[in-house]
Amino acid sequence: MVDLLIARCDVLRRDKAGAYRVERNCDIAIEGNRIAAILPAGQIDVQQSRELLNASNMLAIPGLINTHTHAAMVLFRGLAEDVSIESWFNDYIWPLESNEEPEDIYWGTLLAIAEMIQSGVTTFADHYFFADQIAQAVADSGVRAHLGWAVFGHEGIAKLDETVAFAQRWQGGAGGRINTWLAPHSPYLCDPAFLKATAQRAQAHSIGIHIHCSETPEQVQLSLQRYGVTPPAMLHQAGVLSVPVLLAHGIAVTDDDIAILKDHDVAVAQCPKTYMKLAMGTAPVRAFREAGIPVSIGTDGAVSSNTLDVLEQMRLLALDQKQAAKLSTILTVQEVLEIAFDGGARALRAPELGILEVGKLADVVLLRQDGAHVFPPYDSLAHLVYAFRSGDVDTVICDGRLLMRNRCLLTVDLERVKAEITSRLQRLSQRVVERRIASYPTG
Repeated sequence: MVDLLIARCDVLRRDKAGAYRVERNCDIAIEGNRIAAILPAGQIDVQQSRELLNASNMLAIPGLINTHTHAAMVLFRGLAEDVSIESWFNDYIWPLESNEEPEDIYWGTLLAIAEMIQSGVTTFADHYFFADQIAQAVADSGVRAHLGWAVFGHEGIAKLDETVAFAQRWQGGAGGRINTWLAPHSPYLCDPAFLKATAQRAQAHSIGIHIHCSETPEQVQLSLQRYGVTPPAMLHQAGVLSVPVLLAHGIAVTDDDIAILKDHDVAVAQCPKTYMKLAMGTAPVRAFREAGIPVSIGTDGAVSSNTLDVLEQMRLLALDQKQAAKLSTILTVQEVLEIAFDGGARALRAPELGILEVGKLADVVLLRQDGAHVFPPYDSLAHLVYAFRSGDVDTVICDGRLLMRNRCLLTVDLERVKAEITSRLQRLSQRVVERRIASYPTG
């Protein structure tokens, strides 16, 4: 007997040479939380399945991986539009975040998770506050997450130790669906001594570090003025690179920075919609990849990217890189798929994710292929990067469990979540600049 049989779907596979292809008309059998078989349709006895999903005219892909986000920032979606990055932080986000209470984060994270499930995301890497509430939302909703409690240097070592305790408390939680990191905010808001203390704790507890770095040229110049080194060099000197690192953005890294990063266990998360919207620049994605540094895709928070849609970020990454290089032949469909799936798994150090293969974790998303925008079906791989929409996501399975079927959420009561958040909006939307939780340096 198999627990779940996904019948008569097309399947996104990766061959031994690393190339992606679509195998037509297959069955996928799931036992427990693992993929038990992927075979031509009809070779698995339907009578031997406890539950059957008819997936005719659907494309099965691995669950999408969002490697950098601030999920609960959906609470402020739409409140910081058409402003500079300095104003975005100092006049909007950090004043608004001073209003947050722990329970707000639980409901905000559930809203974000509902959106991600509807968009085909089964795993996300979060970098935010009140992380116990985030972890509880993950446990309750059935998704998979890598969580870090964000901390600023000015909050002090006691706060850092509180985030370490969270990481220990929830490592392997929710039946193994939760992994934890330490999450210092950035080199511009965490001085070398604080970063060194973080690295020491990460080493002592065998925990990785998720951190923002080199988001703009101005941040790099500020680091050179303050410390005489670039942000990646500062991380190296502080010992941060001695543990696995998930580095968010890296837009303004230098060639010397890349030479440092490539010699350590570092992966980079790219969130191109935020970069384009806040006019931050274009990251050297090709240089990262040529150096062997894994590149992955994130959405960032919904206040800078408005959605948590990884499919959208995939196409924007390709388009931004082509436009910046003025070269249409770079970042091919195959490369974008590798970044989204294999890159996501490598960034989270989770080799059982990002691929549909016997023995791997059963994180499966079914996309409807009957839309006018994905017809004719000449090239399903190109459609996946450039045409499919989050609204095409029909069914989502994580860890072998159905989270959404026929666009119906099964583990999140979205109407209740929206009602809970609605009751908090007046308080949460108050913007008092003097109460901001941190200050973005402007010189």
